[in-house]
Amino acid sequence: EPLLSGKTSGWKTMMDVSNTVATQDIDSFLRIVDTESSTMLMHTSASKYAVTALTEGLRQELREAKTHIRATCISPGLVETEFAYRLFSENPEKAAATYKSIKCLQAADIANAVVYVLSAPDHVQIGDIQMRPVEQLT
Repeated sequence: EPLLSGKTSGWKTMMDVSNTVATQDIDSFLRIVDTESSTMLMHTSASKYAVTALTEGLRQELREAKTHIRATCISPGLVETEFAYRLFSENPEKAAATYKSIKCLQAADIANAVVYVLSAPDHVQIGDIQMRPVEQLT
């Protein structure tokens, strides 16, 4: 929703989802992961730069701790999921229109990016992948 006319409840939901999902259970994950050769993925949409900054901060902390864990941020644009239906739960038509205006990314597109990151050699750090539908403006 636009800044000038949007509702803060929608923005709060978006930020909560982006930041909470990306950071939940990091501590638990780090306790069980092999610190010599692992990759950590942070998922988010392209508009959520806070998670990108968080990922870079995590990468720097992991370097300082002398681990070989790689922190990666995957920043997709519009992906056809249930997100719009949850965001616009009171207006299903608006939610449906979100995905009909352009050919959206699909979950498989994001999964392919994850596979790419995980298949990189251990010495390769992929810091950020930004991907969006060709027709998406922002």
